[in-house]
Amino acid sequence: MKAVIQRVSKASVVVDSKTVGSIGRGLLVYVGVSNTDKADDALFVGRKIAELRLFEDEAGKMNRSVCDAGGAVLIISNFTLQGNCRKGRRPSFDSAAAPEIANELYERVIEAVRSFDLAVEKGIFQAHMHVESVNDGPVTLLIDSELSRSKS
Repeated sequence: MKAVIQRVSKASVVVDSKTVGSIGRGLLVYVGVSNTDKADDALFVGRKIAELRLFEDEAGKMNRSVCDAGGAVLIISNFTLQGNCRKGRRPSFDSAAAPEIANELYERVIEAVRSFDLAVEKGIFQAHMHVESVNDGPVTLLIDSELSRSKS
């Protein structure tokens, strides 16, 4: 499972001209589920989202998590994170999970983040979405649960 995490001043997601999720200061997270991901991957990614220290403390150091900073999280499903661009000019999405599995694991990520008592907004799975954000920093990180599995 891959997650792109961005520290934002604000972010929102619109589907069919209706805002379905909106946050102020916090994290905008795109989640891409692979066909090898399991529930443990969702828990790992959810925990990382909540616990990564991406917000500055009084000394200006990135020592505070979104929980510590009182922020919120907007989580968007994005299968294109599983795109493979190694060959040719068209990405291959063969490693992306089937929609039923991807949605289940995406929802597990959301549950895992909510278990930290964070305000969590989300997009609509498989919808065409318009996402707006103001990246703060910019601070953008990539989390890959597969790489973490191979290191343990």
